[in-house]
Amino acid sequence: MTYGPIDFLALEFKNEQLKGEILPALLELVQNKIVRVIDLIIIQKYEDGHHEALEMEQLAPDLLSVFDPLKVEISGIIQVEDIADIADAMENNTTAAVLLVENLWVIKFGEAVLRANGRLLMHDRIPFEVVNETLELFTQAETSDV
Repeated sequence: MTYGPIDFLALEFKNEQLKGEILPALLELVQNKIVRVIDLIIIQKYEDGHHEALEMEQLAPDLLSVFDPLKVEISGIIQVEDIADIADAMENNTTAAVLLVENLWVIKFGEAVLRANGRLLMHDRIPFEVVNETLELFTQAETSDV
């Protein structure tokens, strides 16, 4: 089986603000075969700083049913050390979703590049916060020049 590039994401949410708002967006990406979730672990960090990690098969049936449409595979790639590092970075009274997301769109594109005898020279991901901040600075500069 050929895999596309895999992104490792750790997303933190304050417990009192958890509303499941990202699930529809992620589900849309999965249904459109843009990405595939190949691992998902939930980490809860309590007020006292102690944390607990739950893999998909450990979730309560009602919570598991929320994630079922994502068709998460359990790769086992996320290790105990990864979970400990993420928990250390988390604030108390938060929940983190740790995901491995395969970029399916890259597979077909990459195959086309290879057929054209091309090669990847460089790849970097610019975080969306940096892009938005930079574009906002450009806009401010343009409006001040007018």
